[in-house]
Amino acid sequence: HFLHCYFSLLPFCVCLLLPNLAAPASNPTAATAPPLHLPPTAAAMKPSSPTAAVGTALHLVKTPNFVKFAAVALLSLSVALLFYHHPSFPSAAFSAFTFASNSSPTAVPANSTSTALNSTSIAANTTSTILKVKKLPPPPPSVAQRTGIVDENGAMTEDFDVGEFDPSLMEELRDLKGGAEETEKRNEPEIVKYGKFKPCDESKIDYIPCLDSFERHCPDSTLVCIIPMPNGYQKSLPWPRSRDELWLHNVPDTRLVQDQGSQYSMSVKDDKISFQDGGSDQYLNLVSQMVPEIDFGHQTRIALDIGSGIGSFAASLFKYNVVTLSIGTKDVHKNQIQFALERGLPAMVAGFGARRLPYASQAFDLIRCSGSGIDLTVDNGVLLLEVNRLLRAGRYFVWGGPQVDSNHERSLEDQWKEMEDLAARICWQLVKKEGNVGIWCKPLNNSCYLGREIGAQPPLCSSSEDPDNVWYVNMTACITPLPKDGNGGNVSVWPARLHSPPDRLQSIKMDAMISRKELMKAESRYWNEIIGSYVRAFHWKEQNFRNVLDMRAGFGGCEPFDTYPRSYDLIHAAGLFSDERKRCNFSTILLEMDRMLRPGGTVYIRDTLAVIGEIHDVASAMGWVVMVHDTSEGPHASWKFLACEKRMP
Repeated sequence: HFLHCYFSLLPFCVCLLLPNLAAPASNPTAATAPPLHLPPTAAAMKPSSPTAAVGTALHLVKTPNFVKFAAVALLSLSVALLFYHHPSFPSAAFSAFTFASNSSPTAVPANSTSTALNSTSIAANTTSTILKVKKLPPPPPSVAQRTGIVDENGAMTEDFDVGEFDPSLMEELRDLKGGAEETEKRNEPEIVKYGKFKPCDESKIDYIPCLDSFERHCPDSTLVCIIPMPNGYQKSLPWPRSRDELWLHNVPDTRLVQDQGSQYSMSVKDDKISFQDGGSDQYLNLVSQMVPEIDFGHQTRIALDIGSGIGSFAASLFKYNVVTLSIGTKDVHKNQIQFALERGLPAMVAGFGARRLPYASQAFDLIRCSGSGIDLTVDNGVLLLEVNRLLRAGRYFVWGGPQVDSNHERSLEDQWKEMEDLAARICWQLVKKEGNVGIWCKPLNNSCYLGREIGAQPPLCSSSEDPDNVWYVNMTACITPLPKDGNGGNVSVWPARLHSPPDRLQSIKMDAMISRKELMKAESRYWNEIIGSYVRAFHWKEQNFRNVLDMRAGFGGCEPFDTYPRSYDLIHAAGLFSDERKRCNFSTILLEMDRMLRPGGTVYIRDTLAVIGEIHDVASAMGWVVMVHDTSEGPHASWKFLACEKRMP
């Protein structure tokens, strides 16, 4: 723009200088007359001889005005040559020249004399010759109409033009992206408007989606209805009262009470089912006396009870500050796990058969298996080898039942011998046997495994086999080797373990490569603050929550959970829906949560603004009472908090 103005003004400057060089002075004494000292008339300017002409020309060259004109001309010539020969300057710059070769030369005033014209002919001819070397492009087009909401001064304006839209440009852009935009659009879940969900058939009162009698088999389609509650259902009794009695009609199938009530030490009285101790306290006292190193509540904090019945062993262990998970199968009338859950005890329906149990290796400090219904030595001892995978290094396995006391039937004596032999071959040490109780200890390291004879059975598992890969993985009849660094077994005692990150964090799969212990500590502080806010804001001391499920999509996915309907007082989900939005319909997840939630129960959902609206719609369609709250980050945060209540009808 600057060059355009410069070369446009140049001819005008030349026109101003030429009259000053050649025009006659009307008043030779005036202050404005050019200081050429020439005769005052035009006739006097005509030389009478060649010598006079040369003298006149020399006087003309020496004038200040001529020097100025020559300087301007040379400067213009230099700039023109620079733009012409330098490759980095666009050729469009030459369009600023108003004296291009195809245009008319600048006119000289009519009253100029031939002497003045002759004196400037050299510069004019030189410029014309240079500019004719290359034909210059046409002048730039006129300025296009301004579009947009910002005016020429950079200020916002209401008077604007958005311009025209060319659909072909979007097609070209989509082709360049390889259709990524369309693919992403297809992957996005369709937003659905939900009407009110209807109740399921009465036959689905105890429906568990992915479980038959022994193994998981998820159906191709899921129920799109609300699981009904039994007739006469009442809100569960608060803990610890629920440990000793429960409402009769809260468990639809009571044949277990009728057929085996005496075996499980339970009875029906009026509209309640009552539970007696059944000798569990004496049993635990015996175990503590046999092996004091078990140290309930300190060295032993997490226990697993296989084939536990109605959870009486777990109920007694609570007195010792031990959390015990009870697992059992679901068959025609043995719904023991439903009794355990209704009593407020941690329990899960799980088939102990062909597949691994859904828990990580070395997850439990103590594992107990009681009764003669489970043969741990069949199929090359695959069931006992699964117990070995789950048991922490250096910790204890308790086997109870009549088969332990070999002074009885011959068949029971054979079971004991087979068990004793298999346990020795997997390097378990029999610590103590007394009455119907036998206790073994798992080794702390691999030295015993490596010291066995070549070809000893069962073999060590392959190094390529991941002991923590559990979902839909079949059991294998091999010994899971222990980590060489001792991770998994070297944990702190309780309650220091709660706040001491284990060394095992360095070996499990995580996004972080370093500072894992710091991440765990920060995570603990974060959730301590959140739970503290829940307790204060929602008056948890008045809620009587007992059974709580925390749904974490990053650990285990989002398949239906193996539990009975109406199992939990509180379900918590943080970031679950935003993680699963491209894989699962929100209605599928929320209907499963409703199946597991007790009437009168509560659901807390923390998630992003992008999904919180649809969650609200589905929850309302299920009949939940939903309230949206800001998180502690404030009203402009990207996350919101939903508090949902499944009210009693």
